[in-house]
Amino acid sequence: MATNNTFRDVYVSAKDGLKLHVREYGPRVTDTPAVVCLPGMARTAHDFHPLAELLANDPQQPHRVICVDYRGRGLSDWDPDWTHYNPLIEIDDLQQVLAALGIPKAIFVGTSRGGLIVLGLVTVAPELIHAVVFNDIGPVVEPQGLVRIRGYLGKLPKPANFADAVAILKSYQDAQFPTLGQEDWECLAHGTWHEIDGELKLAYDPALKNTLEGLDLTAAVPPLWPMFESLKDLPVLVMRGEKSDILRPETLAEMQARHDKLETVLVADQGHTPVMSHPDVSQPIVSFINRIGRTGAAAHTPREDE
Repeated sequence: MATNNTFRDVYVSAKDGLKLHVREYGPRVTDTPAVVCLPGMARTAHDFHPLAELLANDPQQPHRVICVDYRGRGLSDWDPDWTHYNPLIEIDDLQQVLAALGIPKAIFVGTSRGGLIVLGLVTVAPELIHAVVFNDIGPVVEPQGLVRIRGYLGKLPKPANFADAVAILKSYQDAQFPTLGQEDWECLAHGTWHEIDGELKLAYDPALKNTLEGLDLTAAVPPLWPMFESLKDLPVLVMRGEKSDILRPETLAEMQARHDKLETVLVADQGHTPVMSHPDVSQPIVSFINRIGRTGAAAHTPREDE
């Protein structure tokens, strides 16, 4: 286990032996549920760094925060078989991580694909879920948003440096984030590429693009309403980017109709997905987690080898 001044790098083995990486922030023993952050399809644990620091360093209520790199992303091993980059295997990987870290119940923050993984988790291990934050995702995924993502996933030009990386991201996503500040763009860039031997390389396996290439995105993606309705008795917050092409206003309205205590936040001038480095995104999530965490779970006692 490696350490950083704000987080610890922890590695867990998946069932098939692949090494899975997570960032762990904050105290390991708390009187509130752990917060588990799940990134988007080709995103990494780095995306949650600003949010995780806020939660872990809260002077009144410090949280244990776990930010996950799926297989093929971030510092986790790449899978030699790209067909394993699918939610079913990623849900199983997540269960291995939670078991290894001794987390019996958690508040899940799921961005895009991360939210879909939570919806899958509720069908196989509902006892793990204390509450959920969905970041610009719901039971209905709009195909036009997936078409846009397919257009650049694994196909981005190689940047010369991080200034170039920011320019590349802006060229693809500026319409989704017309007012995003430089610091936020830099945060996105550092979650898209990492530096290896003086070169910037994608922080994910480019073979991820294969998972979208074969899909018929002219047809509607099957909705996941039964999974969402399984959360009806749990606290749920939904963040929606005002310019999102993945989570439509109509879907959000239907989520509210099916979950009478659902909380929502509309993030102005942001699309898919609202970025955690922006206070309009991080602060409502921190407030929600601090409030519902007080009703939380028993403290975790670390194993001797932790």
